[in-house]
Amino acid sequence: MTVSPARRRLLQLCLVCAIASEWPLSAHAEETLTWLLRDLPPVTIFEGPQKGQGVLDRLLPTLSERLPEYRHQVMHVNRARGNQMLRDPTTLTCDPSLLWTTERAKYVVFSAQAFVSVSNGVTIRRIQQEELAAFIDEGQFDLQAFLGSRTARIGATAERSYGPLIDEQLKGADPNTLAFHYGNDALGSLLQMQRLGRLEAVLGYAPEIRYHAMQQGIAPEDLMFFPIKGSAPYQRTHIGCSDTPQGHQAIQRIDQVLREIPQEQLQASYAEWLDPVMREHYLQDNPSFFLDSPEP
Repeated sequence: MTVSPARRRLLQLCLVCAIASEWPLSAHAEETLTWLLRDLPPVTIFEGPQKGQGVLDRLLPTLSERLPEYRHQVMHVNRARGNQMLRDPTTLTCDPSLLWTTERAKYVVFSAQAFVSVSNGVTIRRIQQEELAAFIDEGQFDLQAFLGSRTARIGATAERSYGPLIDEQLKGADPNTLAFHYGNDALGSLLQMQRLGRLEAVLGYAPEIRYHAMQQGIAPEDLMFFPIKGSAPYQRTHIGCSDTPQGHQAIQRIDQVLREIPQEQLQASYAEWLDPVMREHYLQDNPSFFLDSPEP
């Protein structure tokens, strides 16, 4: 049977389309990378006059620019929602402000350290210093003794890691001693509970607590911050992505970008948020801390 030129061209076009439908996407096709951000001043700042001026607020545009193979979108989540999304294998999600823990390593692939921060500690009201003096030893707060006394309560953000030592101590504490908050403004709410006398202490980072205190109308000088007895002075913050092939590929590229960004730049950005005394110690001690402490 004779096939007309027009019909032949139509058959050729159909064949090309059928073959093309079986090919993988082009290497240039963009995959969506969703960044999970929490309101965690001074790392990320969602609202107020300093909105977008946090340490990671400044880092993310650099990461996005140097990872052009991805479409970048940002989603604001609380810690519980962020953990849930990182466990979802169907989407590529990354959190730029994670502490490494053995539990998270089961479903998250971690980058090399992104930057280092002063470790979490305990904040009390200055007027309660004498009342809580039994738990303060040489400028450090004995969290284990505080939890064991069962005479007071401490506030913490639900599903957040405060570092291995603190996490372990919280895990074994009497539930009546702990007040976990799941809200988007968890720390601000906990500070209000503390001001109303419903909590004696609140866990968090010093600059984070000072920022939220001011947002809540609480004078920072009315609060006292103490590092936790036995904990390391600093903590490594990592970028973590879903533990999937796409997540591993993204972390490989993220690590390449992080190696190109001078650590001094990130350290200086973070140090701006510390009080003068803490800032001086942080800038002096930071390098030696990393030399003496291997990555997990």
